[in-house]
Amino acid sequence: MFQFIKDLLLPSDDPTTAQTIVFVAAAITGGVLLGRLKVAKVGIGAAGVLFVGLLMGHLGYSLHTETMHYIRDFGLILFVYAVGLQVGPSFFASLKKDGLVMNGIAITAVFISFLVAWIIMRSTGTTAENMAGIMTGAVTNTPSLGAAKSVLKEVAAVKQGTYADPANGYAIAYPFGAVGEILLIILFMKIFKVKVKDEQQRFEEKRQKDYPHPSVVKCRVTNPNAFGKTLGELLNKESLKDVIVTRIKCSGTTKVSTPTADTVLKERDVLMLVGLPDDVDVVVTMLGRVSTDNFITSDEEIESRDITVTKNNATQKSLAQLNMESAYGVKVTRIFRGGMELIATRDFVVHMGDTLRVVGPVSELKNAEQFLGNSRHRLAEPELATIFVGIILGLILGSIPLAIPGLPVPVKLGIAAGPLLVAIFISRYGGVAHLHSYMNQSAAWFMRDFGIALFFAAVGINAGKTLYESFMANNGWMWLVYGMAITSIPVIFIALVGRLVFKINFLQIAGMIGGTYTSPPTLAFCNGYFKGDVPAQAYATVYPLVTIARILAAQLFILLFLQ
Repeated sequence: MFQFIKDLLLPSDDPTTAQTIVFVAAAITGGVLLGRLKVAKVGIGAAGVLFVGLLMGHLGYSLHTETMHYIRDFGLILFVYAVGLQVGPSFFASLKKDGLVMNGIAITAVFISFLVAWIIMRSTGTTAENMAGIMTGAVTNTPSLGAAKSVLKEVAAVKQGTYADPANGYAIAYPFGAVGEILLIILFMKIFKVKVKDEQQRFEEKRQKDYPHPSVVKCRVTNPNAFGKTLGELLNKESLKDVIVTRIKCSGTTKVSTPTADTVLKERDVLMLVGLPDDVDVVVTMLGRVSTDNFITSDEEIESRDITVTKNNATQKSLAQLNMESAYGVKVTRIFRGGMELIATRDFVVHMGDTLRVVGPVSELKNAEQFLGNSRHRLAEPELATIFVGIILGLILGSIPLAIPGLPVPVKLGIAAGPLLVAIFISRYGGVAHLHSYMNQSAAWFMRDFGIALFFAAVGINAGKTLYESFMANNGWMWLVYGMAITSIPVIFIALVGRLVFKINFLQIAGMIGGTYTSPPTLAFCNGYFKGDVPAQAYATVYPLVTIARILAAQLFILLFLQ
């Protein structure tokens, strides 16, 4: 009576598509539960799916070949695309000052891990495909494993050869790769005698200096040189054009209005100024002095309101193009995007999901709100068309062959780096044509975690069939030692060079290590241990370039050293 249930749940020599889906779902379910277990507040997260899949494969479960390839590759694409959407908006801004230094250190660490893997391979006689798997597992980089497997398949077709599955080495090296980074972070905290509160304070002081928050100051006009002149005349210098005058209270009255460039200043007028602190100080000195007038903020006819952009006709346009002052009689003073508060400069390009702080008459604010949208329901709907257009473009980019003399097959960005790059650019520029790229955090996290779970389940079950035999035949304990070396040496380099040479804040160094190893467990540890967003910012700063570098490194390792 229940034979059909046994057929669906038990291992089979020739599994159907339905069985494959059931097995993958079972691996994901067990892996998620395993990933939630923590030792000393550290868990393996999504990697739990890989280990449950390996166990299932060892117990005899297998997947329908074509379905397995689809699940594995599509899962990887979803994962890297979601990551690109998340880190894209802040990635280009991070390539300044500390960002360039951090990316330079991280890319050097990628080269060091490649060099250490090559030295071990040459010294021990380990095959290139196995060492590539150990290398990708030791640095906990899933996309590079996918790239290694993809290029290995192409080389096998050209050379008509049979090669070991890199996933075996990946699975053996991964556990220490995930835990070892955390242990080394703790070790260097002791070596450098790091005090978390002191590091946090130093970071905030430096951030305030490099990226000051907008300053809001009330100014009374007392300088005779400003009497009778328009705001346009006084603020026509390039350095002062981004200082915004949001309100004016005329002398001798309590009436507050929104000024324009043609507004003429009179003695003892009071202005509300918004801009970078240094620029605002210059304007206050030029016009008069700081005021303590309270009437300018008490007028009920003028209001400040935060409005979220949710209409397509207001996106991918600069504030100068939107011209809110002329169209609606209101002024945009600040923009909130990705947790950052930004000055509303005229050339700032508005994206879907940006929140604008708008000041003006209450009646005009309602019209501005209708124009901008301010619909939370609209943001809850992901733009599926943009996602799949981006995936198509990413696969086209990833399929472009880059022929290198002497290599059996061309190097490609592949199904991982191609979609990652496209997602970064699409999220940076707001979308494709009229299709916006905004995705709320819960949807992005779901897409990311769902994708990596599919990939780990397919890879784990498929590799689990030969993991034990491979471990015994190749002295798996030595593979573990090789992985420990590949994990540890670059981390030591990052910590020493970052701290001693470039004097980087240790909270950023910890995030750099997690980003260089693209390790969610390490990031989760840093977020919980340091209780702040500093490590996450450093993680996102180096993640994109490192991921691409590791994908290319894995391919080159196979192409250069495969016998």
